[in-house]
Amino acid sequence: MILDDHSRMIVGGRLYYQENAANFQKTLKDAIAAYGIPNKLYVDNGSPYSNEQLSFICGSVGTVLLHTPVRDGASKGKVERNFRTLKERWLYGLDVSQIQGLEEFNRLLSEYIRRHNTTKHGGTGLSPLERYMATNGRIRRPQSREWLDEAFHNRVVRNVNRDATVRLLNECYDAPMQFIGQKVEVRFLPGDTGSAYILYGGQHYPLRLTDRVANGRTKRQAALSIDYAKEG
Repeated sequence: MILDDHSRMIVGGRLYYQENAANFQKTLKDAIAAYGIPNKLYVDNGSPYSNEQLSFICGSVGTVLLHTPVRDGASKGKVERNFRTLKERWLYGLDVSQIQGLEEFNRLLSEYIRRHNTTKHGGTGLSPLERYMATNGRIRRPQSREWLDEAFHNRVVRNVNRDATVRLLNECYDAPMQFIGQKVEVRFLPGDTGSAYILYGGQHYPLRLTDRVANGRTKRQAALSIDYAKEG
């Protein structure tokens, strides 16, 4: 879950089967698309929140990434209190055995979040949505959906093999032949390696899953031979 500190509004929340970096990034991306870019992001020290890719993402959108002090439970008081409220007002009253799957569970969670955001908050005297809307004019918005997608692409450096392939998440992908033997920056959306591409000189060079048979039959331009005896 992601809270807006000023308004106490839940701007992002979703249930997943796994707690990992990719799922947190998806929740954060949806929150930014709906409610704007945060000036600061204050997160735990667990691996989903403390990794190189999240640092790249925050740098791309212009957000300062901050982590809670280690072993300091009080520093996470607001979000932990929010989880307690969620359990007491919603989760404990659910008959989980009647829920057919994760999508239905998330639909019920979305309904709870909507009620939470439109209910008067005891500390502020306003509903979280009202307090958020009062400062809405100062919130930065993503330039476009395409810009936001690109900002959330994960980035890794790979060597392009002699057969014009690169390894990415235990899969082999065909790369353009001009990159053979080079180190390149590969970008992709977590969980969607079909979106992978090489970024070079501001241009996108798409990657595709390797067909081993077709790759073995591909003719490649031989490297230029150099006669060093003729060199000055």
